[in-house]
Order: sequence, then C-alpha cells, then structure tokens
Amino acid sequence: MGRRKKLPRLENVEITDIGAKGKAIAKVEDFVTFISKGLPGDIVDVQLTRRRKSWQEGRVVHFHKFSEKRIEPFCKHFGVCGGCRWQDLQYPEQLYYKQKEVADTLTRVGGLELPGVHPIMASEKEQHYRNKLEFTFSNRRWLSDEEVQSGAEFDDRNGMGFHIPGMFDKVVDLEECFLQPEPSNTIRQSVRDYSREAGLSFYDLKSGGGLLRNLIIRNTLLGEVMVIVVFFDEDEEPRVALLNHLRDRLPEITSLMYCINRKANDTISDQEILLHSGRDHIIEEMEDLKFKIGPKSFFQTNSLQALELYRKVRDYAGLTGKEVVYDLYTGTGTIGLFLADAASQVVGIDNIEDAILDAGVNADLNGISNARFFSGDMKNVLSQEFIDREGRPDVLITDPPRAGMHADVINQILYASPRRIVYVSCNPATQARDLQLLGGTYRILEVQPVDMFPHTYHVENIVKLERI
Repeated sequence: MGRRKKLPRLENVEITDIGAKGKAIAKVEDFVTFISKGLPGDIVDVQLTRRRKSWQEGRVVHFHKFSEKRIEPFCKHFGVCGGCRWQDLQYPEQLYYKQKEVADTLTRVGGLELPGVHPIMASEKEQHYRNKLEFTFSNRRWLSDEEVQSGAEFDDRNGMGFHIPGMFDKVVDLEECFLQPEPSNTIRQSVRDYSREAGLSFYDLKSGGGLLRNLIIRNTLLGEVMVIVVFFDEDEEPRVALLNHLRDRLPEITSLMYCINRKANDTISDQEILLHSGRDHIIEEMEDLKFKIGPKSFFQTNSLQALELYRKVRDYAGLTGKEVVYDLYTGTGTIGLFLADAASQVVGIDNIEDAILDAGVNADLNGISNARFFSGDMKNVLSQEFIDREGRPDVLITDPPRAGMHADVINQILYASPRRIVYVSCNPATQARDLQLLGGTYRILEVQPVDMFPHTYHVENIVKLERI
C-alpha cells in the first residue's frame, strides 16, 4: 500500500469569514477552506489536513498579519483548554458572527423567508456567567510546552480541570477559570491541593482506577453553592476526611454531596448521589419565582441570560390569562412556570422523569396550581388522545435538545394547531429544518438570537410563529 500523499501548504491566505461551529473560512481558488485558530482579517499560511471536491480543511502554521478584530485572551489556559475558544475575538464581533449564523442558517438551510432578525441579545456578563461546571481528575495531566521543553521528569502528574480537545485521557490542570464566579476557583483549588497533600489517587482516564474522579460545582444568583465530589472507588476514611475538609474550610457551601461512580462514563444521572452536609438542594430565584435545584436537576447554565430569554418568550407568547399553554421539553418547568401566572393552564412534557418531578416540586414551591407536568417520550406522550384530553393549546412553547423535534412531534403540533408557537433552539440548523416543516401552516413573525455563552460559537435563537 502506497504512502498517503501529503497535502500542500497554502501561503498568504486571507481569512474572510466565520461559518458553522465557529470555523474560520477562506476562499482559495475554487475551494472553501475551513481553518482552525484563525479569525477574519488574519493573513496566514495554512497546512492542509483534509481535502474534498469543493472544500478543504487546514490549520494555521504562520501568521503574516493579525486581524484587527483580535484581542489578547484573558485566560492563561487559552488555546490549550477546550473552553472559551473565542477569547481572542472582540465581543461585539462575536455577537456579529452569531447573529449572522442564525440568519444564514434559517435562510440557507431552511429556505425560510424572514421578517428580519432582531439584534442579538448580548450577555450582561462576559465572564463568570456559568452556574455549573464539571471538572475531571487525572493522574496524567497535560504538560505545557515549557514543561516538555525543560526535559525534566514529572513524577507527580496529578491534575484537575477540563479535557484537552480531542484527547479524552488528557486534562489541563486549571490554575484559574473565568467561567464561574467565586467560590468556584477556591473550591476547586482547595480540593486539588488537599488531595495532593493527602496522597489521594487521581483517576486514570485510560485504564480506570483511582479514588477521585470528578468535581461538580453549582451556584445560584442567591449565592447558594452545591458541591458534588464523584469518587471512583469507595474508601470511607479518605472520602470522609476530604468532605469534612471542604465542610470545615468552606462554610459558604450550601450543599455538599458525593457519589460513587464505577461506570465507564462520567454521567451520574443514573447514580445515587448522597448528602454529606448541608441541604440536598440549592435555590435559584428569578423575578418572584423560586426554583429548587437538586444534584441531577437541569437548569440553564447562564442564569442572568436565561431570565432575559424567559422574558422574551413571555413577550412572544402574548398571553391574556385565558390561554392553554403547552411547554414541550419543559425540563424542570422553568419556562412553563414563568408563564403560568398569565395563562389559564400550563401543560409541560419532558422525557426525563426526574426533571418532571422537579417541575412538580417547583410548582408547589411557588404555589402554582394551574400547571401539570407529564413525563415520557415526546412523540408518544404528545398524541391526539393526549391533546383531546388535556385541551388544545392556544400557545405552544418548544425548547428541544440540539437534535430538534422528531417528525412525529411536528405532526402532532400541526394536529394541535395552536394559534401561536414560540420555538427556542440551541441549534439553528435543526431549528431551520423544523421551521420548514411548519412553514405551510405557520409564518415567522419574530427572530431573536440570544447569546447565552460568550467566547464560544454557540448561539440560542427564539422564533415566534403564528398560524396562517
């Protein structure tokens, strides 16, 4: 078998745009060229890594000129850690390309006629905006270029942080993270430092084994903090000692919990999570509503911006107090409960049973009696019999996962025939596909992009539709 032909290096390529998933774009002869780690305005040399009939991919190997859109990243881990990949792009430019992505995707993928796209809603906070982070322990932390070049031997490779992109078994040992407010950094550093000094074993991501596996930190706008330490093995004495250390040194922790997870993957939604000290939940507050957040509860990870998103959904719903509202993919009921005061009846559906239990708890917590919640596969629950029994919706809210809505769900929406639909999406591509399927019956009135995650290419989008 012959050796694979090496792809060429392109010189003096000007990057002109940003496309889907934040990829920089240049046009080289007849090829659309996707370039990693470049920004519009950069002039670069590119080593191609992949080529197809009409497009190719490559990576920057030399900069001739830096874009005027570039700024100095604020985090020392930028470029190694997998998060915040747009730190080097001015925030107004981030907003511009996110809005452009929404408009381009809806018109190009969906072939949709838009009434115009409202200016994207910027996040009030560009840093420390997340209310949940999960860190990974590793006994093979990533070595920096300086450490590798030093030639030194590093006997202690224990670290805790985020995975290196594309390398499941390598973790960057974070010194400071700008995603979550304090006491997040203090908690993470306290756990890491204590564990190193106590000689606790960090997880081996390749072969398994080790005591410490993950650390999850959640916080609310009220200042409440939940910490979940995930152990791979049960070893009572060091487990209790670590948890007692956190309890005694960090009294600001509202809820201190732990879990033993011996599975091959990190998810703990199917594991028992036990209380060590404090409460088994924390409380978030939005306007006059309180939401109980347990260790497995889903909640939008940018609380301040989620509140603005919910207000826009409420505005688009246009409720008068007489409407039956369906809230599909309701999660813990946040949007449905946010609308309940202005609706006659709210019906929420989600496939995660624990989330629906949380929704019921949150309804009781706020004294809301006109909201009912149902769990099960959306395409099965939202049947004609269900709609006939619960009442046809006047307004339907849908906030599906990235994959969008199943065709059967769209058919049931068309059967239910709500007067108005508010479609919230974290993936404009699948939203465009779904809107196309609704297009013969509904017309688009409003399009509102929302930036939930500064310094990433992700964008949320709200579309208001009205029955023709």
